[in-house]
Parts: sequence; structure tokens; C-alpha cells
Amino acid sequence: MTVIYGHRGAKGEAPENTLASFQQCLAHGVRRCELDLHLSRDGELMVIHDPTLKRTTGRRGKVVEHDAAELVTYDARKGGPGAVSPCTIPRLEELFAQCDFEHWQLEVKSASKVRSARMVKAIAELAERYNLIDKVTVTSSSREVLSALQQHAPHLQRGLVAEYAWLDPLKVAQHYGCHLLALNWTLCTPERLLKAQKAGLHVSVWTVNEPALMRRLADFGVDSIITDFPGLAVNTLLKTA
Repeated sequence: MTVIYGHRGAKGEAPENTLASFQQCLAHGVRRCELDLHLSRDGELMVIHDPTLKRTTGRRGKVVEHDAAELVTYDARKGGPGAVSPCTIPRLEELFAQCDFEHWQLEVKSASKVRSARMVKAIAELAERYNLIDKVTVTSSSREVLSALQQHAPHLQRGLVAEYAWLDPLKVAQHYGCHLLALNWTLCTPERLLKAQKAGLHVSVWTVNEPALMRRLADFGVDSIITDFPGLAVNTLLKTA
């Protein structure tokens, strides 16, 4: 059975990576989500995709140039449709406290060695505080981040995000002791899927927004899909099953 992850909450229905977006995802009965993390200037985990503020808030500058107390006041409604009232950038802690997801894919973008270590340690501490160690997989396309996970938080599950097939994604995932392989859907051939699953990897495919593609990938046997439209995915995969 292919399970559904809401991409940045419900990116196609509400401003991405905001509390409203994750609540929309849960409203569809989808209790798995994928989100993106950056550190604030004062070291807090902020839920935002880009390293800069421009696309989602219209503000100038980088996330890392602002303290968390400032960031949580910035309206991120430019990051998607469907919001009448302001939707601010959340701390990861806020989502952990308010959203009852059964599994979280936490994507960490590329970062320096020092920064990767800081982020990994912060995630581990927060996951432990909220008793979510077994409900979290930290994903990244960055070797620095995956190395930091091995070194500083080996008890957290890891996942490789693979957008291109310059190197064999399966080999890279195995090299870093990953539990999950997040594949761009264009890389998800039946052969690669079967090989990854035989190696014990959960294969999560993104970003899957078309009903026909959802059905095709489910027929292939993918473990999960990541979609901007969790409600559509429920109607396509669960209500027509």
C-alpha cells in the first residue's frame, strides 16, 4: 500500500511550510508530511524551503541573518494559495507541538560541516524532547548533512534526496547508511525501485501531483509519494482503491 506524504504540508492548497499548510494536510487525513529546515541566526530550526526570504515573504535577506523571534512574525503567504489571514514562518518546535503527524520527513538543505552538525544536533534534541525519535527521518542531498547525521545522531533515521542520477542513488544511500530514498519521480524506474526495496530502503517519490502518475507509481509499488495535493492523492489512491 502506497502511503501519502504532504509536500511542505499541502503546498498546492495553502502557503507552503506554514502551520495552515500542515493543518490542511491533516484535515485530509494525511498524517505524514515533508518539510524543509534552515537555522535562524540564533540557532533555531525554522520551517522554510529557501535560504532566502524573498519568494515566500517578499522580504530581503537570508534566513540565517534573522533571529527566530523576528522570523516567526514574517508573513509567508507568498509561498502559495488559499490564505486569507497571515501565515507566518513556523519554528519546527511549533509544528511538533501542534501537529499530530505519524511520520515526518525533515529535509535539510546543503550546509557547511559546522552548520550541518549544528542542525543535526538541534533536530535530535527537539525530536527527543517531543518523543518523536521513531517518527522522524532526516533527509538531504548533501553529503555533509548525511555525514553529520552518521556522526552526531546515528540514532536518527536518514534519507537521501536524489534529484539527478549523476551517481547511482542507491549506492550513495547505502554508503551513508540511509533508511529512506527520496527519489525525483523521473528517476523512479521499476528496476531502480525493486533494487532499492530489496536493499531494505523505503522509497518515497516526489513531487507527484497528477492522478495518473499517482496511480502509475502506486502500481509500480512505491512505498510512498510526496504530493502538493494530499486531498487529491487520498481521492485517487485511497477512495478509488
